[in-house]
Amino acid sequence: MKRILALDVGTVRIGVAVSDPLGSFAQGIAVFAAGGDWLTELDKTVAAYGVQVIVLGLPVRTTGEEGPEAKRIHTLAKKLRRRYPDLEIATWDERFTTVTASQVLLEADVSREKRKGHVDKIAATVLLQGYLDRLRERGGAP
Repeated sequence: MKRILALDVGTVRIGVAVSDPLGSFAQGIAVFAAGGDWLTELDKTVAAYGVQVIVLGLPVRTTGEEGPEAKRIHTLAKKLRRRYPDLEIATWDERFTTVTASQVLLEADVSREKRKGHVDKIAATVLLQGYLDRLRERGGAP
């Protein structure tokens, strides 16, 4: 199975999750600063985990329409395709991933201060797990 990495890209932070080698489970591994040199951090992460697929969370509105935020992600996907020509770059509907991540942290009684640092990583994990589950439902095809 391909090792898959997911990015929940925000304007301040980028949550990062990676699949296990069998492609069954997602695990949050990092939060990159969106304003920093996060592409260099991504390069290191891709190499360290032997990533073959990068999934970007696509912010789709509750109506199913794509807004300006989605356009920004499509532009980023093009940039990543140029940067990583040997990798598959995909997008995945990220609706409600941050809400789900926040709810998980609230239920775990994580303080407001600590939630800030973890919500993006958990949102990336929720995003990737949804993608992995869909792959299994379709027999391995995205």
